[in-house]
Amino acid sequence: MSDIMEMLVRRGFLWQSFEIYGGMAGFIDYAPLGNNLRRKIENIWRKYFVINERAAEIDTPTIGIEEVFIASGHATSFTDVAIECEDCGRVYRADHYVKEKLGIEVDETVEAVKEVMEVYDLKCECGGRFKEPAPMNLMFSTKIGPGKGKNGYLRPETAQGMFVDFKRLAGYFREKLPFGVAQIGRAYRNEISPRQGVVRLREFNQAELEYFVHPAEKTHPEFPTVAGDRVKLVDKFDTEHEITLSEAVEKGIIANQILGYFIGKTRRFLLEIGIKDDKLRFRQHKDDERAHYATDCWDAEVETSYGWIEVVGIADRTDYDLRRHSAYSGEDLTIFVPYAQPVKVKRKKLVPKMNKIGPTFKEKAKKVAEAISDFDGEQADEIEIVIDGERIKLNREFFDVEEVEEEVAGEKIVPHVIEPSFGLDRISYAVLEHAFDRDVVDGEERRVLRLKRSVSPIEVAVLPLLSREPFESKAQEIVSLLRTEGIITEYDDSGSIGRRYRRFDEIGTPFCITVDHQTFEDETVTIRDRDTTRQVRVKIGDLLAILKELLKSERDITEFGEVFR
Repeated sequence: MSDIMEMLVRRGFLWQSFEIYGGMAGFIDYAPLGNNLRRKIENIWRKYFVINERAAEIDTPTIGIEEVFIASGHATSFTDVAIECEDCGRVYRADHYVKEKLGIEVDETVEAVKEVMEVYDLKCECGGRFKEPAPMNLMFSTKIGPGKGKNGYLRPETAQGMFVDFKRLAGYFREKLPFGVAQIGRAYRNEISPRQGVVRLREFNQAELEYFVHPAEKTHPEFPTVAGDRVKLVDKFDTEHEITLSEAVEKGIIANQILGYFIGKTRRFLLEIGIKDDKLRFRQHKDDERAHYATDCWDAEVETSYGWIEVVGIADRTDYDLRRHSAYSGEDLTIFVPYAQPVKVKRKKLVPKMNKIGPTFKEKAKKVAEAISDFDGEQADEIEIVIDGERIKLNREFFDVEEVEEEVAGEKIVPHVIEPSFGLDRISYAVLEHAFDRDVVDGEERRVLRLKRSVSPIEVAVLPLLSREPFESKAQEIVSLLRTEGIITEYDDSGSIGRRYRRFDEIGTPFCITVDHQTFEDETVTIRDRDTTRQVRVKIGDLLAILKELLKSERDITEFGEVFR
């Protein structure tokens, strides 16, 4: 890990944020090469989860008003247990500290942590005693506006913006299920004691898809395209399976077909960007680990020098989010699903008593009456409605209940949500670590990033054999040609040609173009392959077409020219 991180910092992939001020745990800067790589990964993600789905991408604020997070449950439940040293004042996340020092797992509750501290007489690294464990909300709080302002939070996930926009999104998709809504952006969690570099950050990048489906129709028309894929699964009983997705769904290991579809699609995406198949698995959440609103949840885990780390969570979130936001906002977040043929049904309907509503609610009487007439919740002697954000409880003084027969053309349903959520920082790091390799070239050890061509931050390097004319001008002409055509190209004339090759091998550049003496005799250059170090000689007039074909595939360069070396 230290070798990899040293190289990533030195070569310009990842830097410590606020470095000249001593840095701050939980924050990183994407340096030029790292930023290019992550953006390429994002674009491949879009191909899989937006362009090739019935989905649209939106962008919502990274700051949310307090009401959003009260409805979502984050304001009260998004906590970890913290322990603080009485002597040095350091604060640790309790479950992580207990596992690190004692090697045992502890439930993330104040009571469980307190018991472990007492039984094992747990002390701080400095030898000091800890204060009583306490829950800590992981959201960053802020004020919106001047003066006292309005309470707000930096979003802890991108998902809530998509749920809040659901009413508009349903209209955009003409209220036809299923449809997906994607968002790529920053999220924030005030981690208590982040210690694992890019694995645990306080500000991080997510790519999430909220796929809205009919509760009774959790199938996907494209499932057959991945059904035969063999995946490594670890179920909630810690039983390992190497099994096709169709078998996993049929046996009930995976709860439904849509979850199976997105597990298969996630696997294909991760393999395409360079995650190694033998270091990839999908682990099911145990019953006591799974979020209370989820019926099933699977994590894509990748093996790295940090151990197995979660990089993607794929959950069936049911209708929890939409029902919560509907209840707290008073908005109808349902979709009308028409029947094939209208049916006649008997139902109980609330009829407002205007002689009681008018004197009691005055100017709000009309809105109260409409809310009673539209009420479709569980019939009871007391109901609750929301008027202009105010929650009002009404008893039978204000309404009658009548049984009516109606012809019904369809029903209102609250869609369920399947959510694949991707941690882009962890994925980017895992791709870099899986690509990192050493070999021997010309009798010397070489460090090389064997990145997939599609994610390489620099696609082509153009190198004059000698740092003088006319080699330099010819090389610059080729650089201009390639950049004009959208190929990410670097020029380098510093040092020996061998050292320059090594520099670009280390940052994962797939191809180096060399302008040499023969270039001026027959208008040819050499293309050198990073992985094999083979070189072929090609005409400059053919260079652009050859590079475009190579960069969109993993074809061997020897298909395109005579081997020069």
